[in-house]
Amino acid sequence: MLNGNDTNILNTKKIPVILDTDIGIDIDDTWALGLLLKCPELDVKLITTTSEDTMIKAKLVAKFLEIAGRTEIPIGVGPKDSHIKGSLYRWVKDYDLLQYPGIIHENGIEALCTTIIDSLKPITLISIGPLGNIAKALKFRSEITQNARFVGMQGSIRIGYEGNPIPQLEYNVIRNIQACREVSQSPWEITITPLDTCGNIRLSGENFKRIIKCSNPIVNSIKENFKIWAKKRRYSNLISGEQRTSILYDIVAIYLAFSEELINIENLKIEVTEKGLTKISEKGNNIRCATSWKDLKSFKDLIVNRLVN
Repeated sequence: MLNGNDTNILNTKKIPVILDTDIGIDIDDTWALGLLLKCPELDVKLITTTSEDTMIKAKLVAKFLEIAGRTEIPIGVGPKDSHIKGSLYRWVKDYDLLQYPGIIHENGIEALCTTIIDSLKPITLISIGPLGNIAKALKFRSEITQNARFVGMQGSIRIGYEGNPIPQLEYNVIRNIQACREVSQSPWEITITPLDTCGNIRLSGENFKRIIKCSNPIVNSIKENFKIWAKKRRYSNLISGEQRTSILYDIVAIYLAFSEELINIENLKIEVTEKGLTKISEKGNNIRCATSWKDLKSFKDLIVNRLVN
């Protein structure tokens, strides 16, 4: 059994992280949030919401954290850039954010910068959405690069969606191309999972059955959102017929925040073009790219084991 001092020692070894998410559009962010909370290696300092109606996204994060019993994690609301409610709005349409027992920062950009600058240890900034928040943070306090590394789900280097052998325009990049260009050119360590490694990640078979049978609060929230998303997108057959998840792009970025054991990393010069392609080019910045898997099966097993235990 751990005593108080042992617990403090373990906490000092954790990696402090911030998650920047556009949760609510696709379902993969919800899976990623659940995984994040199940990783003992990570100390979550802040979760910020980006793109579209960021207040609705903050509701999604808040309700998820409250159910998970993790309301000690602050939430930062990024700038709203549209009135799109997203596929998962039904899950929070009656949720009152004013009753949330945790801290809500209305200025998510300022909260992100302050959290990084004030951290005694370098922060790992995990981005699983368009990069508007991060680009704005760099303009607000450019020195954040001195105390943070960037881990993101962006781009397509050699492989596109679902194993397409031709690189493709990837959503998180083309949703805000200029922001992605600015973030990729900034002077910090950058690690990304492009579509090469995250564009065909599904849970099926026994792994899917374990998720369906599990009833812990985090998995229950994921399943509730998955059902809402599948019905909204007319993918209900994924659950009742095919018995598999949709593509879980973002969970790879969560994994890269604490381990690279199961994945191959290449140091490449990557240029984000004006059209939003992420291509290898001498004009590009040095970026650590997860381009292939060493053991994809073990990765999927790890994810499920984390979620259901």
